Amino acid sequence: MDRIGFLSVPDDTDEARQIFDEDVAELGYVMSTSRLWAYQPATMAGLFDLQRQVNAGNHLSPRQRAVLVTACASAFGDSYCSLMWGNRLAEMSDAQTAAGVLTGVDDGLSESERALAAWARKVARDPNGTTAADVQELRDAGFDDPQIFTITAFVALRMAFSTVNDALGLRPDAPLRSTLPAAVRDAVTFGRPIDDAGDEA
Repeated sequence: MDRIGFLSVPDDTDEARQIFDEDVAELGYVMSTSRLWAYQPATMAGLFDLQRQVNAGNHLSPRQRAVLVTACASAFGDSYCSLMWGNRLAEMSDAQTAAGVLTGVDDGLSESERALAAWARKVARDPNGTTAADVQELRDAGFDDPQIFTITAFVALRMAFSTVNDALGLRPDAPLRSTLPAAVRDAVTFGRPIDDAGDEA
């Protein structure tokens, strides 16, 4: 039986095919996340719309989002988003900076970006362990309270997406094995391994 992660492949629908076509146009292949979320493509679209809504008022730049997701996903142990967003961060900076964020070394980031990465890791690892002093570090880095709420909600929504993917056994897509910078790929030593083509067991 064909499987996607631990589940059987969902039925093909017009909504799912639209997501698949967008993947092929952008990446040249269908992402396994899209294949899994074909169970509820409207839910995935709604989650991404909610992320955009959260970011609408206190706009996070593409690079800030990449820092947040890369730091959050690596602290959370999600190899899939770590590789995908680590690659995006590498494109916006360089491979060594991205690899550093994946391993908790933020030397290549600005002061404000280092504060974002540190906060994302704290939220991912122990949201009940954060303190007022942690929030003050964000203020000291130039973020006001509405922005801090936006940053935190954005990280939490990314974790929700990762939780579904990880719990249901998704592995990073096989093409990532050859398309990622070596430094980014080698920095991700956690989570599920990159898929072997045709094998998602």
